[in-house]
Amino acid sequence: MTAPEKKPVLVIEDEASVLAYVRAALERSGYPVVGARSGVLGLEMLAAAEFAGVISDMRTPGGTTGQDIYRWISHFRPELASHVMFITGDTVNQQTVQILRSTGVPYIEKPFRVQELMDMVRKVIGVADGR
Repeated sequence: MTAPEKKPVLVIEDEASVLAYVRAALERSGYPVVGARSGVLGLEMLAAAEFAGVISDMRTPGGTTGQDIYRWISHFRPELASHVMFITGDTVNQQTVQILRSTGVPYIEKPFRVQELMDMVRKVIGVADGR
């Protein structure tokens, strides 16, 4: 009998360097990762597969925001809604701050350290081995 496959974490981030940084940190800690370079692609992936959690930038190209992604998850995948976190470099924007407050989704600000990211991931998504 084989062990059940772990669901990956979906990381939605348009900046290649940030996506690579987050992917490396998660994979080093035992999390399988799938990346999406836009919110539109992230939504397509969410509609097609199961994920342990979602880490999304607040703003990605194509007009789909982190808030849009969270709304979609809340409506179509409510069991995943408590396993979503945002990363953002836009907390000086009052609209972003209002969105973060209204959703209640945990977030970290760019630039962030690996330890800060992993602490939030463990809290929101859980530990990699499911314990």
